[in-house]
Amino acid sequence: MSASLAPECNEVKERYDTCFLKWYSEKYLRNTATTDECEPLFRQYKTCLTAKKALKERGIDQMLEEARADNKDNDAEYMKPSGR
Repeated sequence: MSASLAPECNEVKERYDTCFLKWYSEKYLRNTATTDECEPLFRQYKTCLTAKKALKERGIDQMLEEARADNKDNDAEYMKPSGR
């Protein structure tokens, strides 16, 4: 896994990456995901990056917000339960 934008955040990034890869391969790709179980770890990582100003210094914070806004409808549609 790659290193964090802020070296001080490497540990939480590694925990998030591990969680995400497991969730993605075991649930999302099998169409059984109803929520992103790794969201709490992602928030911890984002908080760490924000505290270290790593996102803002590189302009990544704004790009993330724009991408989320652009894909909000898609995310809602694809995260619906499959009705099984």
